[in-house]
Amino acid sequence: MTARMRARLAAVATYLPEERRSAGETEARLRQENPDLALPAGLVARLTGVEAVHLRPEGWQTSDLAVAAARTALAESPAPIDLLLFASASQDLIEPATSHIVSAKLGLDCPVMDVKNACNSVINALEVAEALIAGGRYRRVLVASGEQPSHAVRWRVDDKAQFLRSFAGYTMSDAGAAVLLEAAPAGAEQGILGSRFIAHSEHWPVGTLPTGGSVNPHAEGGSYFDMDGAALQRAFAELGVGLVEEALAEVGHRVDELDFVAVHQVAAAYHETIVAALGLDPGRSLLTVAEHGNLASVTLPLQLQLARERGLVGPGSLVALVGLAGGISLGVMVVRL
Repeated sequence: MTARMRARLAAVATYLPEERRSAGETEARLRQENPDLALPAGLVARLTGVEAVHLRPEGWQTSDLAVAAARTALAESPAPIDLLLFASASQDLIEPATSHIVSAKLGLDCPVMDVKNACNSVINALEVAEALIAGGRYRRVLVASGEQPSHAVRWRVDDKAQFLRSFAGYTMSDAGAAVLLEAAPAGAEQGILGSRFIAHSEHWPVGTLPTGGSVNPHAEGGSYFDMDGAALQRAFAELGVGLVEEALAEVGHRVDELDFVAVHQVAAAYHETIVAALGLDPGRSLLTVAEHGNLASVTLPLQLQLARERGLVGPGSLVALVGLAGGISLGVMVVRL
């Protein structure tokens, strides 16, 4: 192996559970659980653009969602795996790492570890995998994600303030994703060209799932999303989209050269704002949050898979993956397919 080589995407797959809950059904349950909550009809869809979310099959764990997607990716590119990275905001247990559980269910025999950074977990895992491949440590790395936010939805709220801080949970979906990276042949143009990541960690209290760690080890009060949506939006607005242009410039490209941009989506309005700020042709992106909800770290793999299926990208296409996550952090990865 050479001292430095490029990592290319050998396979991308996602798993979307068939069972869905519409925004109307969400509102109906909230009214049933909270008779005193004055909830205007159509509020969820009107504020977020989310029309429905996916729900895991009964009895499935986070690892099962990841395994379902990984099996599809491995069928697309069947060869030994040197390293498995489980990358998700969700997990089966605090210990052991969920990557062990995924590996056991897939029947793999390779090193494993978890990479966790909220909705940027997958793109951060791709960063780790690319570095390990480029450094010659591994040739094929499987990044698998399973997101199961449905268990953290607060259905019974004490007051309007608690409802608003729980709102993010009503728009999040269960799903799985897998991305397989492998060492590209010498001189190949395909692969990850470059990436840039930043974090403004002073904003970490804006959105939390405050349970399971040393702060609240026994989940007193339950395990529910708690987020200041307005504060999160302001924090991301402060970051802007300059990082995208910087990442592209580092590898000798511009935004107008991109064939497709996958952007993490919390709400439809967020996506539209980012596309406009980039000066990007909307036809070179996909709005997925309306039909599928906020898929957390599964969002970017799904958009890339759909772009391929719809003929928006193919071999040789120049693609940018733009990740946004609580904490907060922003990541950009430039890829030649």
